[in-house]
Amino acid sequence: MTVLTYGTKKKDFKPGSPMSSAMKQLGVPVKYSCQKGDCATCQITLAGRYCKPCVAKVPPEPKLKSLQEKGLEIRV
Repeated sequence: MTVLTYGTKKKDFKPGSPMSSAMKQLGVPVKYSCQKGDCATCQITLAGRYCKPCVAKVPPEPKLKSLQEKGLEIRV
């Protein structure tokens, strides 16, 4: 399981599951427009990298123990 964090919220998600549903469960305010990944309206930062949750999947669990415990941080 991959741990994702947003603010004070922290939750486990199955790797490969849709990132858009993970955002909803964490309460991340993401705006969507095209739903295909073309417009980048939904773009967020996940663990320091840009990600489009409308087409992205939850990444695999990180190998670093500190990231496994702390979780991958999401920023809008």
